[in-house]
Amino acid sequence: MQPVRRLEAVWFMRVPQMRRALLWILVLALGFFLLMPLLTLVLWAFADVWRYPSLLPQMYSLKWWNWVFHNGNLGKSALWSFTTAPVVVLLAWVICLPAAYAFSRLNFPGKRFFFVALLAADSFPRFGIYISVATLFFQWGLIGNYWGVVLVQLINVIVTMTWIPTAGFDGVPRELEEAARDSGANPLQVFWRVTLPLALPSILVASILAFLSAFDEAQGTLVVGAPDITTLPVLMYSLVANYPEPVGAVFSILLSIPNLLLLIFARRILLSGYLAAGFGVR
Repeated sequence: MQPVRRLEAVWFMRVPQMRRALLWILVLALGFFLLMPLLTLVLWAFADVWRYPSLLPQMYSLKWWNWVFHNGNLGKSALWSFTTAPVVVLLAWVICLPAAYAFSRLNFPGKRFFFVALLAADSFPRFGIYISVATLFFQWGLIGNYWGVVLVQLINVIVTMTWIPTAGFDGVPRELEEAARDSGANPLQVFWRVTLPLALPSILVASILAFLSAFDEAQGTLVVGAPDITTLPVLMYSLVANYPEPVGAVFSILLSIPNLLLLIFARRILLSGYLAAGFGVR
């Protein structure tokens, strides 16, 4: 029996090591799964010649970067992208923030139904929704129009700009608002001096995500804005369909730069105390 007991002891001693090794294998596999497409994208962006079955490009070059930066439509498309996305966020503030505050602080019939119904826009294929919207916009003269593009991009941000700020308002302690009222502050002062500052991290995060969603939106912009309004994602679609793979890779990297910078900024406030409390994380 003693050898059996020794084998059992050795087995139980090795179990944590085996679990740790298995965990590392899973982490490395996940990292490979996530990073491999990005690595391939970077290689394509600098590849001049890359033929199968080689795992790496045979020749490297910056000619496609030079081609993209000298494309006559790049500057115009960048201007459209950086003038539509901020306006979408501003309109979302005007429309969605009052709704978020109402969902958080007011009780009215159908509150839960309307709150969940906001997801309806994300429950159907987006392209079908864009076609239906384009039919209405054609009747209203908004096809190929700046405001038509802004409105179709606004569809994508309504849920984000309502749900996340609602969580932020929910995370603000009611006791602080009551204390401010007891000190003589009127409802407007309570909102501006207590509620809004504490809910501001959630509003900032929602605004960043809304900007990125509007900035990266291509299908709706293509349906409503083409051919007069061509944003960067729409231009990338066109170039990918008509030019070699490195062109699409270069454009993808360029489009990812503002996304990366804004997400780094959002990371610091994404799980701030009151935002996390509103989601029930803590």
